[in-house]
Parts: sequence; structure tokens; C-alpha cells
Amino acid sequence: MTSRADLLLWLNELLQINYTKVEQCGSGAAYCQVLDSIYGDVPMTRVKMGAKHEYEFIANFKVMQNVFKSKKIDKPIPVEKLVKCKMQDNLEFLQWIKRFWDQNYGGQGYDPVARRKGAPTDTPATIAPLSTGNSRAGGLNVGASRAGGRTPISGHRSGSTQPNEAVQHLQAQLKEMGGHLEGLEKERDFYFEKLREIEIMVQEQLEPERTPDDPTLLKIQAILYSTEDGFEVPEGGAIVDEEEETF
Repeated sequence: MTSRADLLLWLNELLQINYTKVEQCGSGAAYCQVLDSIYGDVPMTRVKMGAKHEYEFIANFKVMQNVFKSKKIDKPIPVEKLVKCKMQDNLEFLQWIKRFWDQNYGGQGYDPVARRKGAPTDTPATIAPLSTGNSRAGGLNVGASRAGGRTPISGHRSGSTQPNEAVQHLQAQLKEMGGHLEGLEKERDFYFEKLREIEIMVQEQLEPERTPDDPTLLKIQAILYSTEDGFEVPEGGAIVDEEEETF
């Protein structure tokens, strides 16, 4: 099997990007452009090369799934695993992509920058959509140990720049967390709108003059209005009138 180093070297040379870890392929952007190097007709304007959040990763993989369908490529895409940016899952899929490219690339010239119309090639600052451990910058613990040790931050040596470094690191960490929060809010709103559209459609179909006894629609409605254990529905019904809803 091709090693990680060889795969990254091939990928970076083919697409003129600067990936440093296989996990970064979890954004789906590189996979899409590898396919474009073969077929030349992937809608690269819909591929976000600098995607940083999971909902953006999923959108990239939707483009890829459409390509698989149109080209009749019989290979399941484990999207739910790949977007988590785990090394093993993306390594296995990248190895398959490389074999597929070797078998199907015709040797034609390919200009990756032109094909993505100058879209930024900078890789995301973080590997995973939402870091739960140490980030690429090292996490708070690393910053504390670097600026701490035997010399407390509040009692730094004359001429030491460690306190400034610690503050800059914390500011960068705060900025990164703010970006994650913004992405999560967008992702929440994205899926909420989908659920709201489904809810409206179900309500319309369950009007008395239509098919109020449709079991499938009733099950969908039950799922939409189900609550978690310990949550009590206020008196007056589970459904709030649309005119009274506030967000």
C-alpha cells in the first residue's frame, strides 16, 4: 500500500496544495479535485477548498457523490466517517482514490489552480471540524507549559517574551473557538431550516381535507414533536402556533 508520505506528495503535486496530514482530506475538497483531474467536468465552483466546518465538508462530499453517480462509479463513500477527519478512515479512502486515479487518468495536462478559479489553497487551521483535544497550535496546556515551568507568568524574567507569547497564544485560541462557534451556529441553522420545511409539509398533508390517517406522515410528525426524557410539554398542546413562534 502507498505510504502516507507518498500519498501526500502525490496529492500536493497534482493539486498544487500544501496538505501536511492525511486527515485534512476529510474536507472532501481534495477528493473532488482529484476526480476533476480525471474527468475535467467536476463543478469546482461548488467545491469549497478552504472548508473548515463539518457542514461545508458534507456539501463537498455531495458534489463528489453526484460525480460518482453520473460516472457510474460503484464505490460507497463513507461520508460520516471521513468528515470526522480521522487518519485511518481518510488514509484508506485516499489509497483507493490513488488507485482509481492510476487506472483512469489519461495523462492529459491539468491546471488545478485554473480549474478552481484561484480559490484559496490554504489548508484549514484545524484538522477536525471541532477540536476536542490539542489543536495544531498545541492546545492550552502546551501554551501554559511553554510560558510557565519554573518561572511563573506573573513573575517573568527581565527581557522575557514568554508572557506576550502566552497572551498571543490565548488570543489565537479564542479566535479559533469563535470560528468554531460560528460554524456550529451555521450548521444548526442549516439543519433547522430543513426540519422546519419538513414540518410545514407534514402539517399541510395532514390537514383534514387531505390524508389525515397517513401512517407514514403521522410517524414523521411524532418524531418531529418527540421530546427528551424529563422534558414536560406545557399545557395547551405540543405545537406552538407559527404566528407565536419566536427565535
